[in-house]
Amino acid sequence: MAPNQNQAAVVHGPNDLRLEQRPIPEPAFNEVVVEVDCCGICGTDIHFLKQGGFGAQTLIKPIVLGHESAGVVRKVGSEVSHLKIGDRVAIEPAAGCRTCGLCKVGKYNVCLNGKHCTTQKHDGNCSNYYAQYADCCFKLPDHVTMEEGAMLEPLAVAVYATRRADIRLGSRMVIYGAGPIGQMCLIAAKAMGATRIVVMDQVRAQRRLDLAMKLGATGTIAINVDDKEEEVVNRIYEMLDGPADRFLECTGYEVAIRISILATKNTGKVCLIGLRNNNINVPMVDAISREIDIITVMRYNHELVCGIGYLLHCLWYCSV
Repeated sequence: MAPNQNQAAVVHGPNDLRLEQRPIPEPAFNEVVVEVDCCGICGTDIHFLKQGGFGAQTLIKPIVLGHESAGVVRKVGSEVSHLKIGDRVAIEPAAGCRTCGLCKVGKYNVCLNGKHCTTQKHDGNCSNYYAQYADCCFKLPDHVTMEEGAMLEPLAVAVYATRRADIRLGSRMVIYGAGPIGQMCLIAAKAMGATRIVVMDQVRAQRRLDLAMKLGATGTIAINVDDKEEEVVNRIYEMLDGPADRFLECTGYEVAIRISILATKNTGKVCLIGLRNNNINVPMVDAISREIDIITVMRYNHELVCGIGYLLHCLWYCSV
């Protein structure tokens, strides 16, 4: 790459990804421009690339992908005082408009007019340079790598999910999906005090299930595509000595959501994290009659600021 160029990964439609030149941004008074060092690939990026979006978030124009990033501050806005050129930062890619009712009560993560990347209206940060509000950029300790800094964004999702699900000391729980979000939910749940955690995924994901055991799962369940729901629920009961207090569903698949409801105790909580395109059929009468709370999660809400502590917790588990 030639110096002072800003190349970006731009999706134009399903399976149409292009590397394009974009102008290097200038910071507004309350922004910094970050030279992106590391950018992760999220499932939502894959949805934009493969299907042209997900749910209501469909492509209406070409957009830059990426939102799990860390980099180095290269330009600083006139009113920014807590960051300087050369600071290594993790980027929080979701910011509210700061004036609507949702933002004023602290729910900036679902602000209708916010700057949330990547969405159909806002470019992501899989580019050489990206401008973001300075208060959405968090300094990294010297011993945290850029790759680890980029992990803070998906880790924030997990921390928010465990808070929304009210995981606490002694919780017995299940995590369906052993991908990056599921693994981070495992770390966050252990930090919250959960004592029994079963992680589930398909048989073909055995390596991910092995990693979950290394990260502290009580046990794992490998699912075959033809397994009956009742059989899976019984296996959960056997591993937890009963139904789950909390169930974190990280895949978005219909069968997983059905199992999450069926395997959760009366008055327990099911937290839906995974995203898929399709409408689903779930046992709502069962959920209502047993007063199961079904909770949803969108992004995170003030979690990136505390994510470094959880990141270090995760790195410690990976080292033992």
